[in-house]
Amino acid sequence: MFTRSGSARYEGFGKEGKGRVSTQSGVLSDQPYSFNTRFGEEPGTNPEELIAASHAACFTMALSFGLAKAGFTDGTLETTARVKLEQDGAGFKVSRSDLKLEASVPGIEPERFAELAKEAEKNCPISKLLNAEITLEHRLASE
Repeated sequence: MFTRSGSARYEGFGKEGKGRVSTQSGVLSDQPYSFNTRFGEEPGTNPEELIAASHAACFTMALSFGLAKAGFTDGTLETTARVKLEQDGAGFKVSRSDLKLEASVPGIEPERFAELAKEAEKNCPISKLLNAEITLEHRLASE
């Protein structure tokens, strides 16, 4: 249906190399990334935080559409995703993405909300893409 793109350029190799990442939309344009932005505290981005932002955005939008389909028209959804990178043999892997959702949806029953949230977590395209454990913790604000 759609194809979106991103690009990366890396100059030099290993820990001394420096890279730049961009997106098709231009929202990210030549943003720096390197060993130190990924494993240290140097300013810049890294693949894991981009995956976390993508997963949070995808899940939240999927839940928004699920709530709309169920007849809800008002509320707020705020999601944080924490992606874990860990050693995997000689390399690394993203082993999990933990979603944490804070929500306010007037008039919804907690059980129905939990059902819709779980459905969104399982069916958002980024959840389907990730070959990792995905957890969902949510809190529905009381009216």
